[in-house]
Amino acid sequence: MDDLVAAAKKEGALTVIALPHDWCGYGGVIDGFKAKYGLTVNELNPDAGSGDEVEAIKANKGNTGDQAPDVIDVGLSFGPSAKADGLIQPYKVATWDSIPDTAKDADGYWYGDYYGVMAFEVNKDLVKESPKDWADLLKPEFANMVALAGDPRTANQAISAVFAAGLSSAGGDVAKAGDAGLAFFKDLNAKGNFVPVVGKSAPLAQGTTPVILRWDYNALADRDTLAGNPPVDVVVPATGVVAGVYVQAISAFAPHPNAAKLWMEYLYSDEGQLGWLKGYCHPIRFNDLAKNGKVPKELLDKLPPADGYAKAVFPTLDEQKAYKETISKNWDSVVGADVK
Repeated sequence: MDDLVAAAKKEGALTVIALPHDWCGYGGVIDGFKAKYGLTVNELNPDAGSGDEVEAIKANKGNTGDQAPDVIDVGLSFGPSAKADGLIQPYKVATWDSIPDTAKDADGYWYGDYYGVMAFEVNKDLVKESPKDWADLLKPEFANMVALAGDPRTANQAISAVFAAGLSSAGGDVAKAGDAGLAFFKDLNAKGNFVPVVGKSAPLAQGTTPVILRWDYNALADRDTLAGNPPVDVVVPATGVVAGVYVQAISAFAPHPNAAKLWMEYLYSDEGQLGWLKGYCHPIRFNDLAKNGKVPKELLDKLPPADGYAKAVFPTLDEQKAYKETISKNWDSVVGADVK
C-alpha cells in the first residue's frame, strides 16, 4: 500500500467520469479521497451514461492528458463487454474476498461497487397521491408528468427503468420484460404522460418532471437536498422491483494507473463503502460490514423500509445483455420519443 500511495502521488492526479456529486454520495467520497491522499481529481462529464463512459475510453486511447478517464463506474452489463473489447485492465483490491463472487469478474477486470432499486421520485406539491405501482403511471392524473433519468438508448439507469416497468406488466417474466417495457412506454407516451426530458432534481422541483423513475439512492439524495422545497416522496413500487448493480473498472489505457488502483483501494475500504451508504447506496460489501458491526445505526435508519427491497430481482448478466439490447435498439422504432 505504501508503494502504491507513493506511485500514485508521483502521478499526481486521477481522472474520473460520470460521477455527479449527488449520486450515491460521490461528492463526499471524492472529497475524502482527495483529503486522504492529496491527489487532484479531474471530473469529466458528470451527467454521462455508462455507454458514454465506455466511448470515452475508446476515443482517448492515445491521450495521456486529462480528457482520458482512468476509471469508470458503469452498469453491470457494461463490465463484461468492456473486458471483451480490451478496454479495461485487471486489478484486485485488498478487500477482494469480501466482494460476492456473483458481482465480480474472476480475473479482476471489473467488480461490483454498490446497488439500489428502481423507484419513483415524486414532487408532492404537484402529485397529491403518489403512484404505488407501475400501472398507476398510465392514469390520466399523471399527464405530462413522468420522466426517465437518462436516455434509454445509452444510459443504464433509464434502460433499467424500462425493464422494471416491463417486468411488472409481464407478471415477473424476465424474458418478456424488455419488449413489455417498450410497450409500456409506447402506451405512456401515447397517453401524453411521458415527458422526454432527462429527469433530475431541478426539473423535478420546477415541475417539468414531477415524477422521475430512478435509482432509490438518487431519489433519496434529492429528498435531502431539496429539504422540503418541494417535499419529495420516494416509492419502491409494489411489483417490478429491479435491483441494479454498478461496477468499477480501470481503463486499459489509464494515464494514471497507480492513482486508479489507489482510488479502487479507497472505494472498497470500509471508509469508502460507508461513504456510499451515506449516499443511500447499498455498498457491495454491505453484508460483510454489517456482520462485523461496522454499519452505524443512523445510516440504516435513513433508508426506506426493508420489505420493499426484499422483492428485488437481480437480473443475471445474460438477462441484462438481452433486455439491454432489446430496449436500446428498439426504443426509437417502438416508442419514438427523443429523450434529451
